[in-house]
Amino acid sequence: MSELIVIAFDDEATGFELRAELVKMQSEYLIEMEDAVVVTRPAEDDIKLHQAINLTAAGALGGGFWGTFIGLIFLNPLIGAAVGAASGALAGKLSDVGINDDFMRDTARSLPPGGSAVFVLLRKMTADKVLDRLQSFHHRGRVLKTSLSQEDEDRLRDALSGNAASVPPVVPPAAGA
Repeated sequence: MSELIVIAFDDEATGFELRAELVKMQSEYLIEMEDAVVVTRPAEDDIKLHQAINLTAAGALGGGFWGTFIGLIFLNPLIGAAVGAASGALAGKLSDVGINDDFMRDTARSLPPGGSAVFVLLRKMTADKVLDRLQSFHHRGRVLKTSLSQEDEDRLRDALSGNAASVPPVVPPAAGA
């Protein structure tokens, strides 16, 4: 089961720094993410979602390829590419994978103007190592929402507040349990 974690910051840059650190941890196999989105609030009435994957561009690229291919079959590759790219872009724009965009926008309304939040959907993580790495963000971030257990959420809050000594060690489950 996936876990949702939302961490807020008073500036935009720190949100992007955290996402970069999470991507680095994923490349080191410390976490496995389904989605990681930075949401910024540049002004009172402006909320922007910075998705890790641009589905509109990916859809346009894939649609353009298949449209050209089908267009070659019917001896009109330019029209096929144009129609394929347009339909692929539309399909990509209408797709919503990972965290629901409306949920992110609603949650981001609690951010101060100029602030940001990182929405992460996790499949797996090595909790003790991830919490150690998150301590570099202490005193800069605060937990807005999670689907973690109360104990795990408290450990995350402690790591972000810089209370490393109060974070209890993680005991891995026994073999065969």
